[in-house]
Amino acid sequence: MNVVRVGIFLVMGLGLISLAAHAQGDAARGKIVFMQCMACHSLNAGENRIGPSLHGLFGRKAGTVPDFAYSPSMKRSGITWNEQALESYLPDPQAKVPGTKMLFVGISDPKKIDDLIAYLKEATK
Repeated sequence: MNVVRVGIFLVMGLGLISLAAHAQGDAARGKIVFMQCMACHSLNAGENRIGPSLHGLFGRKAGTVPDFAYSPSMKRSGITWNEQALESYLPDPQAKVPGTKMLFVGISDPKKIDDLIAYLKEATK
C-alpha cells in the first residue's frame, strides 16, 4: 500500500515539474521571437539603437540605461524589469506605460512571451 502511494506522489511530482518547465519557456524559440526586437534593441552593453540596450535587463529599473533618451512616462513608471514585469509589458507596451516611445504592437501569444523571456534571461547577462 505504501509503495502505491509513493508511486502516485512520484508521478504527480513529475507532472508538476513538467508544468513548471513549460511555464519557463524555451530559449531557442525565444531567440526567434527576439528577431522582432533586434531592429530596435541590442543585447550588447552600451549599444543603444532606437530602443535602449537590453544588456543587464533583469533587475534594472526602467528608464535608467545611460545615454538613452527615455520618455518621461518610462522614467517614472516604477518598473523593475523581471519576468512578471515583462509578462505584463510585452502584450501591450502602450497600455502598460502610456506615453512610452516604444511603438510596438506587442506579443499576444503568452507562450511566445515565455520563450522570449527565457531567451532574454540568458542573452542579456
